[in-house]
Amino acid sequence: MTIKVGDKLPAATFSAGTAEGPKPMTTDEIFAGKKVALFAVPGAFTPTCSARHLPGFKDHAADFKAKGVDAIACVSVNDAFVMKAWGESQSVLGDILMLGDGNGDFTKALGLEMDGSKFGMGLRSQRYSMIVEDGVVKELNVEAPGEFKVSAADYMLAQL
Repeated sequence: MTIKVGDKLPAATFSAGTAEGPKPMTTDEIFAGKKVALFAVPGAFTPTCSARHLPGFKDHAADFKAKGVDAIACVSVNDAFVMKAWGESQSVLGDILMLGDGNGDFTKALGLEMDGSKFGMGLRSQRYSMIVEDGVVKELNVEAPGEFKVSAADYMLAQL
């Protein structure tokens, strides 16, 4: 079953890369009492994700804050080390919370997984974005395969 607007996010634990190593972060820590712009990508360092998706949120970070967003979070079925390295390479650490969903548990619980086996990537996340308030999905934008439109930062800003 795919998550939908009005649903509460499932409980999950992500892994965030820090100077001290991977740090577990729960959905409650990230979303409770906050408005969060969350977006998910099929993979760190992949072409669309690196050239357009993540940079769009970096470029508009101040705009999200001005519209009442407490945090911007990026999720990918990658480990914390990869997410930290990707965040460093894109100069987004501090503006965007880079969350590793290493085993895809959160992604599967949302019903938003995809099979990237034909690209040698295994289980991955579909490309999507959502606005979450206090753990409840207020907006959900799932891309059609191969598309990059409704999960973009400017699209989300128009929803706020």
